[in-house]
Amino acid sequence: MKIFKISLFTIAISAVMASCGSGAAIVATPIENIDANPLKVTPLTEAQLKQWPAMDLVTDTVPGMSVNKAYNEIIKNRKGETVIVGVIDSGVDIEHEDLKNVLWINPGEIPGNGIDDDNNGYIDDVYGWNFLGDIVGENMEYVRIIRKLKPKFEGKSDASISAADREEYAIYQKAKAEFEKEFSEISSNKERYEQILSQIKPAHKAMEAKLGKEDYSQSELTNIKNPTQREQQQIAMLSQMLNFADSVPEVIKELEGAIKYYEGRLRDNFNLTKDFRGVLGDNPEDITDTVYGNNNVAGPDPTKDNIKHGTHVAGIIAAERNNGIGMDGVAKNVKIMSIRAVPDGDEYDKDIALAIRYAVDNGAKVINTSFGKYYSPNADWVYDAIKYAASKDVLIVNAAGNDGFDLDDINVYPNDQVDNQPEIANSFITVGALNYKYGSEMVANFSNYGKSNVDVFAPGVKIWATTPSNSYEFLQGTSMAAPGVAGVAAMIRSYYPKLSAAQVKQILMNSGLSVNTEVVLGGDPSNTAPFSTISKSGKMVNMYNALIMADKMSK
Repeated sequence: MKIFKISLFTIAISAVMASCGSGAAIVATPIENIDANPLKVTPLTEAQLKQWPAMDLVTDTVPGMSVNKAYNEIIKNRKGETVIVGVIDSGVDIEHEDLKNVLWINPGEIPGNGIDDDNNGYIDDVYGWNFLGDIVGENMEYVRIIRKLKPKFEGKSDASISAADREEYAIYQKAKAEFEKEFSEISSNKERYEQILSQIKPAHKAMEAKLGKEDYSQSELTNIKNPTQREQQQIAMLSQMLNFADSVPEVIKELEGAIKYYEGRLRDNFNLTKDFRGVLGDNPEDITDTVYGNNNVAGPDPTKDNIKHGTHVAGIIAAERNNGIGMDGVAKNVKIMSIRAVPDGDEYDKDIALAIRYAVDNGAKVINTSFGKYYSPNADWVYDAIKYAASKDVLIVNAAGNDGFDLDDINVYPNDQVDNQPEIANSFITVGALNYKYGSEMVANFSNYGKSNVDVFAPGVKIWATTPSNSYEFLQGTSMAAPGVAGVAAMIRSYYPKLSAAQVKQILMNSGLSVNTEVVLGGDPSNTAPFSTISKSGKMVNMYNALIMADKMSK
């Protein structure tokens, strides 16, 4: 499963064209009975969109987490303890203006001396650890499965497979089918986008010359006098494009980005011949081989493009609040520990298992895991790491995934339930994504869901946060919903440190807001269900309510 995808309007173009608890008790009333809340009919402004996850459903009629309300009415001047949050992701821009002051710095390590001062096995791990070394692109897991099993099974029929090999053969066949389907779709999309771009560029160039500017409007196009037949075709095409963006150059940029995305997937994710792992020098099939990677948590790419995802996640959790720049993260009193283990492709189970253990052993009390895949050859290593985190009182906040699937019908990794069996840990919470449109479209059209295997929902559409080189962007996905919840969890652990990770999970689930509204699932209008039935809690996370419940539970 890819962590995040090309923008939704690019896809639309394609369719068109083809206490510390020692303080005084909180005196506040939880937000309840919201089913009668009016629907918001006025579109959000750009400024409101940048803030919507912090908004309050009752006041703003937007399904945010009441973060601002919590700070204004509950937190105020209360003091909390520092909480370390481990971000297992693609890497973090540790030089970012809004993150550099909220980074975890290993107190046991002397920077740059080439010595493992704290004897944790990792040399100069000042800000965290990079389990990927210089790897950026990677295969999908099913591509690695094909490459591994092809010599054994290629050309063989079902009848020729021994009973001992049948399970492995079935995995190989399933991986092959998945590869062929995905490869075909990606190749077709790339070709279609290239064709669209080849039509738009000359049309735009012609209209730019005719109108004397590149940022023309739809009305300027339709007001062209006596257009030729060719110009009529160009005007019609470009007018369509302006339904998806403010300018044609923006559309062109999106299409070029989509083509680059697909090229990267074909070059790396679906590469059947290249073993990207070889440069690390470890054995990915040996969980005891732990000494590999380096301390460069920002990765090897000087452009920092490959760490956009991790930088965005870190900002959602803890971008420095009230510093007058950029944006405010959900949580204060947080230090971000960056652990680079998620490449542009599918992560290795070994890296994830060791990353979780690294975070736990170095003091993280909350871990964010905004990634996932549907094949996991060494899932037991990750399950053991999840159990280890639970034994050390660490909460893991996990993204549900972006394919619109019912996770009660399909396994996604990592998870804390195998084939709908009882949970292996009570401190692992899985988060689906909300849209800012309260009502039937409230669930993000890409979000996975599941009565048993998704615990809660939180904002995940058009989330404004930090991106590399002191920039900020809107991104979306359950990858953006999970860190919002991780931020709320960190606030609970900061102000009520005696509460266990399991208690924090229950607070996040039990204190949320629930509605019986019928919501569209997977972007399919024919697939609907009451919001209260598509997750274990049936609720959306609410920081205001969570702090009230935490206060009561801590007494």
